[in-house]
Amino acid sequence: MITRDLSIAREQLQRGQVIGLPTETVYGLAGNAFDPQAVQQIYAIKQRPAANPLIVHVGSIEQVEDLVTEFPEPLRKLAEHFWPGPLTLLLKKSDRIPDVVTAGSDRVAIRIPDHPLTLELLNQLNFPLVAPSANPYTRISPTRAEEVEEYFGDQVAVILQGGACQKGLESTIVGFDNDNPVIYRLGSLSIEALEAVAGKLHIHDQKNHTTLTPGMARKHYSPQTPLTLVENIDAFLKTHPEERTGIFLTGEENPEEIAPIFYARLKHLDRSGYDRLIARYFPEKGLGRTLNDRLRRAGE
Repeated sequence: MITRDLSIAREQLQRGQVIGLPTETVYGLAGNAFDPQAVQQIYAIKQRPAANPLIVHVGSIEQVEDLVTEFPEPLRKLAEHFWPGPLTLLLKKSDRIPDVVTAGSDRVAIRIPDHPLTLELLNQLNFPLVAPSANPYTRISPTRAEEVEEYFGDQVAVILQGGACQKGLESTIVGFDNDNPVIYRLGSLSIEALEAVAGKLHIHDQKNHTTLTPGMARKHYSPQTPLTLVENIDAFLKTHPEERTGIFLTGEENPEEIAPIFYARLKHLDRSGYDRLIARYFPEKGLGRTLNDRLRRAGE
């Protein structure tokens, strides 16, 4: 059921049920972060590996401080500047956060979302919410309530109707390693925007394949139609005349304009009956970096 009634969503969450809710990034599949059974239910509905941690959502910085044991000043500075917003911080967790939320890690990914409906809900609850993207594992993230319903049907008790997501890409995840802020996942906040506040940031090297935060899996955000990344679109079309090919991105669009509709366009093309989708990378700057990351994880 899709509704705007917060009281229905609140009641379901208090009963330990899972709901769909909007954020400014993508729709989330939410449950009580203090309830291991509710968290396990989210993993089961999404078919998400238990080794892949979840993001905790709260309504204020004061609530964050109650859930962590450390809050390094550079990360606090980012929080004060960008929250509510598409920034997730990776912080040392307190014992209040169950290990199932963090996949056994001593750090928790946490943020304050920038959506009025969800912020109001969070501030009506006496517990935080875990809310990974509301899609089956590896599939395209939803940016509308109707897409959540299409994915899960009555597996989700209720879905809050919050309209189309404003940002359309997941949050940027930043942590602290060896006394330096580190980007663990590229997202809706560009590196340039973060560095304007915090100074030079490093990008985490994922070569060790350890999943420290959401969004680090090699295969993610994927259409069911094969997606191939190409250097030259015209050359590819000429050498594959037998295929019905959909051009997803030419690499010449404005990343800032594409970002809010990136997943919606990908989902539309995925449903259009093409044999293959093709795309070119964007220049590695601004949100082009994030879009390139999503293309790499969505592609073959």
